[in-house]
Amino acid sequence: MTDRLLNHRAEGAPSAPPLLLGPSLGTSCALWDAVAPELSAAHRVIRWDLPGHGGSAAGLITAGASVGDLADLVLALADALGAQRFAYAGVSLGGAVGLYLALHHPERVSSLAVICSSAHFNGAGPWEERAALVRREGLADLAESANARWFTPGFTVPRLVRDHRDADPESYAACCDALAAFDLRDRLAEISVPTLLIAGREDPATPPAHLREIADAVPGAALVEIPGASHLAPAERPEAVLSALRAHLDGGARRGMEVRREVLGDAHVDRAQQRQTPFTARFQDFISRYAWGEIWTDPTLSRRERSMITLTALVAHGHYEELAIHVRAARRNGLTPEEIGAVLLQTAVYCGVPAANSAFAAAQRVLAEEDTAAG
Repeated sequence: MTDRLLNHRAEGAPSAPPLLLGPSLGTSCALWDAVAPELSAAHRVIRWDLPGHGGSAAGLITAGASVGDLADLVLALADALGAQRFAYAGVSLGGAVGLYLALHHPERVSSLAVICSSAHFNGAGPWEERAALVRREGLADLAESANARWFTPGFTVPRLVRDHRDADPESYAACCDALAAFDLRDRLAEISVPTLLIAGREDPATPPAHLREIADAVPGAALVEIPGASHLAPAERPEAVLSALRAHLDGGARRGMEVRREVLGDAHVDRAQQRQTPFTARFQDFISRYAWGEIWTDPTLSRRERSMITLTALVAHGHYEELAIHVRAARRNGLTPEEIGAVLLQTAVYCGVPAANSAFAAAQRVLAEEDTAAG
């Protein structure tokens, strides 16, 4: 089964929010060597290789492949790793995969960063010509010009040039086929996930105008231009890319903290923050970023509905101290005492009478305290 999955490398705590990193054509997951370890402090970072690149099998795509085919392979990898919802960042072809995922599978993508990429790649002709050339002559000659296409003058990353030379020619050509057919310009306005565009100011392949075109069309998108960066910005200017990505990804934590305070109240959150230690800091960040920044902000369910589900789950597992906190939260989310009682009565049927008895006692204390405070 593993040979049917994209080769990948995972870093960071398995419980951290997942972040998938996509590569540019001709490179491998080594493109992210200077960025991924830093991002893994707060995320479960998963880098992947294109078919026939790095460690990925060559037969994963064939001639006539599309960016959608590559996106399907990324989703299969995410499924295999248990990443139901993930943040995504990708360079060039990897960025095109991210745009496709955000458009066609928005329920899977919590945020998107598109780096040195485009909603189109200057038409089919040049890519069809490159695909034919590679199928005919291989990659050795094309790899000789990699530095000029990828980096500013005088800069290189030998490992990435070697990966270019060692890629499977047929897989590389199939990726060219995908780029030739890719054009999402007329659908960019449909993308709804938080989106960041990062442009290399010296990038000849996907110049800043291409990223600006996406930023202007995607609602709420932000654009960052990096001076002194060409097409492979994460390798050439990793500090600038890392700074932009951190600011973008931390937006979920900030929004999560806002929602956490709205639901649980300032007093509770302040107490939790005051008790935070270096040992518990990552857990508190996980709660704010994932539980409150992704789950509680998902518009599929209302906050009233989420409160009812949360009360039920806490009763089922006997977490009565936490239940008291969420009875208060349920009142903030608009539930009446009668509705809270109805939820707890329902738990008596499916969670057991003793559990519901303890739950009613905890809820009654909270509601009495609220009545006293109101009086």
